[in-house]
Amino acid sequence: MRPIIWLAPAAAALALSACAPTTSHLTAATNGAPIPVAGYDWHLNADADEASLSYGMAETDDVPLDLSCRPGSGALQILQTVAEDHPRVIALESGGDTETYPAKAEPSAMHDGLDLTAVARTTDPVFLRFRKLGWLATYGPDYRTPLVAQQGSAPQIDRFFTLCG
Repeated sequence: MRPIIWLAPAAAALALSACAPTTSHLTAATNGAPIPVAGYDWHLNADADEASLSYGMAETDDVPLDLSCRPGSGALQILQTVAEDHPRVIALESGGDTETYPAKAEPSAMHDGLDLTAVARTTDPVFLRFRKLGWLATYGPDYRTPLVAQQGSAPQIDRFFTLCG
């Protein structure tokens, strides 16, 4: 009878350890980055008065998110086009850092829906992480859309934040 009592706790411990995630499994799940979407990228435009970093298709009006600044200001203007029933906030995430910015809404002149605008700082944690990782995600009540730099375009993101300072 004694060996059976000793085996029961050992069997229970073995069964529980089989259910526990391994460290390598957790690392892979938390370090995964979203994949770039063909045709979409971050595009930098800059002159002496303004810099902008737009995510979308080159030379089209398909720009779901735009960041702009006056060089050296440290302040960002965020523009996102959304459906009319979208909450009046711009919610961003990068690598686990999130930020929600209260936004003004106006009817979009180029698309169905609304243009939301908000103000942020270049030093907000979500932008520091974006600068490091090369991707930013927008999210709302029923969606999460990663905006991922294509290979080789990450220096444009860094240059934008350097200009905005």
